[in-house]
Amino acid sequence: MRKKDLLFVAVAICTALIFAGHLLVKNITDATTGAWGLSFRQEGAAPVAPASNRELSRLDAAYLGDTGEKVIYLTFDAGYENGCTARILDILKKHQVPAAFFLVGNYMQTHPDLVRRMAEEGHIVGNHTMHHPDMSKISDEAAFRKELEGVEQLYKEITGQEMPRFYRPPQGVYSKNNLEMAQKMGYKTVFWSLAYVDWNNDAQPTAEYAFSKLLPRTHPGAVVLLHSTSKTNAQILDELLTKWKEMGYRFASVAELFPAEEC
Repeated sequence: MRKKDLLFVAVAICTALIFAGHLLVKNITDATTGAWGLSFRQEGAAPVAPASNRELSRLDAAYLGDTGEKVIYLTFDAGYENGCTARILDILKKHQVPAAFFLVGNYMQTHPDLVRRMAEEGHIVGNHTMHHPDMSKISDEAAFRKELEGVEQLYKEITGQEMPRFYRPPQGVYSKNNLEMAQKMGYKTVFWSLAYVDWNNDAQPTAEYAFSKLLPRTHPGAVVLLHSTSKTNAQILDELLTKWKEMGYRFASVAELFPAEEC
């Protein structure tokens, strides 16, 4: 092949790669809204997500940890209390496992005792907004700030401390504008790479079903989303943590998802 032809091929390949890269970034930079969803294609491997950690990192967001290390980041979402959280906290204490609890304003107002316990026992209490709305529909920065600052104020009243700046969009619905506004407020947005349908209290899964969905999909660097309202989760958590340990996993704080200088 002549040098001229080689040069043409090289330019064409580079152009294609650049174009592909722009398409990849478009998922984050141009999308008006998105719902977080996962596609599991290989047992024991991280799923395919709507955006890569590299893309998300530009907006101080993450959904996955180090895929080269057997580490799990355990998180819980809670919009209200269902009598399960004390049991969950007991089990976390027994196993010395740190977790992040993303709470809405109603939870903070009605169960300050549990919020204090979470903080006192070394867990992160994250921001899940005051009213659990579809945040992607909030384009006004003042309205967005109000949803997060209300939770911050409640946390400070309850604990006497500033709230850790970790945010999870309700139902995982987000927009680029939302992520930018959270970033501007100093927040790290935490999505997830492993979850199952545990939130419906009228149709709680069996323990066997829960294990069948969680264990085969467990992967290095997994950010696990569970709901602390789930009676099934309270029932299986002791055994689940034991099984994960037997699989060689350690547990880490979601703060480790982000470079130390940014936290």
